[in-house]
Amino acid sequence: MTVVETDRIEMADDDTRVLDAMFAAFEGLPVLEGMRIEVVEGNVHMTPQRATHWEIIRVVVKQLDATYPHRRVFSDVRIDYPGYRNGLCSDVVLLAEGARADDEGRWQCEDVEFVAEVISRGTAQNDYGPKRLAYAVAGVPLYVIADPYQGRVHVYTRPKGGDYADAWPPIPFGKDVDLTGTPLGLTLTTADFPRD
Repeated sequence: MTVVETDRIEMADDDTRVLDAMFAAFEGLPVLEGMRIEVVEGNVHMTPQRATHWEIIRVVVKQLDATYPHRRVFSDVRIDYPGYRNGLCSDVVLLAEGARADDEGRWQCEDVEFVAEVISRGTAQNDYGPKRLAYAVAGVPLYVIADPYQGRVHVYTRPKGGDYADAWPPIPFGKDVDLTGTPLGLTLTTADFPRD
């Protein structure tokens, strides 16, 4: 079977409708307050945000806010990515200058310049696997994982062929991560990253 462009558009629209229904089903449930929800490859993942997780996100966002306007930096905002039903709510996202939300108020994955994820024990396999691949397919130029269990930062650059062509050697917490040669253009300080 050959998939033509109109079939791809219809499949993408169907995925968006299904993702909308999945997220709507969980919104407003009182039992879920404080839980982070995202859909990875059609599977719903709910994780509580722990103090260590939030502290690392906060440190990264503060560093980005020092360089970029706050309207370009987001946390836990749904953005749909390529692949089977990927409604991802990344820990930290930097959008391109001039990025605009669509008519439904959604940001486009094509406008994402940087993603940082902080590992949670129950969903680590998503960050290292399907989410990394979804970010690469979308062309996100820089993907960073902070792993408080390992006490390391993992950096992925140059999306190519459905994955990242470059995976840097892990950088221990406490060392600066020199991202000046990447689209982010800054050095990420990890001295205040807590470990779990």
